[in-house]
Formats: sequence, structure tokens, C-alpha cells
Amino acid sequence: MADSPVTLNKGGTMAQAALAATSPEGMLISPVWKRGVAFILDMLLITLVVYFLTKGNFFLYLMDWELITTSQAHFFILTLIVHFAIYWLYFKYTGKSAGRSLGQRAMRIAIVHDDGTLLGENHWGRRAIHKLRYVIPGIGQLIGIIDLVRTWRDSDKRSPIDKANHTVAAVDWSLPQTTRAGLR
Repeated sequence: MADSPVTLNKGGTMAQAALAATSPEGMLISPVWKRGVAFILDMLLITLVVYFLTKGNFFLYLMDWELITTSQAHFFILTLIVHFAIYWLYFKYTGKSAGRSLGQRAMRIAIVHDDGTLLGENHWGRRAIHKLRYVIPGIGQLIGIIDLVRTWRDSDKRSPIDKANHTVAAVDWSLPQTTRAGLR
């Protein structure tokens, strides 16, 4: 008998179908809106901590672009460097210690390799550098919204950061038990 022209669809989204060859069975891709909310939670946490530690003065310098044309330009540049360093350190070391940021933990998102294994410690610094484009004062939010829309429209639902780092943002409870045990 000839091969049947009928094929059965095993269900799931197109993103799950695209990753089915390499990902463990049952691993679900985290929705785009959850990733956006997780990042906003991370930014809110960092902003509140820095605001209270500096009594708001840090953000006054950070948002005062006119300082570049004055003799106080070095304060603006130093504030910008510290701003990027704070976010880089946060994303790098929460990733190293907990396997995800606090916002991702709150939204039950796990960042894993395509095959469902946890990222090694050497991956988090590069991922953190890629995330810095979302915290550029004034335009980072626009870049983030554009990336969210691109991710939402993409067939495999992977963000530009995920593609650059060969990772997947998965729903943490859908991961294999061995991988879930490594998350904190």
C-alpha cells in the first residue's frame, strides 16, 4: 500500500513544532507577553533600589542629556556607564546564581538551551550584554517593543537575544525534572 497522504498533527503551536526536533518532549515556549512583563519587573526592581539608594539623584543625571554640552559632561557619561554596569551585573549574576532573573522567576520563565539543558555560567555575561540595548535611556524601551513584536510574529517565538545566544525562554514547569532541579 502506498504512503498515506494524510498526516496527523500532534498539536501545539508552530513554535513547539519548530523546536520539536531538538527540544525535550513537552517543553513549552513562554508567551511573549510574559517575557515583557518579566523584564518590566526586573527594571522596576532595579529602578526602585537605585532610586532609594541615591535619593533620586542618579536618574536626574541620567535623564539630563543637556549635560553633554556643558562642563559637567563627565557626570553624565559616568552615570551612563554606572547605569549599564548595574543592569549588566544584575542580569549576569542573577542568571549565574538562579538560572534566571527575578522577574523571570516571578513569571515562571526558564532560560535554557534548545535541548532543555540549563545554561552554563559562561553564557550569562553575553546574554546580559545583549539585554543592555533595552536599557538605553530614551530609546531602549522602543527597541524592546520592536523586539517583542518581532518575537511575537516569529514562527519559533524566539527573541533576537535567544537567537544570538542559542537559547529558548521556556515555561519552567514544562522542563524535564533534571533541569527543573537546577533552577532556583
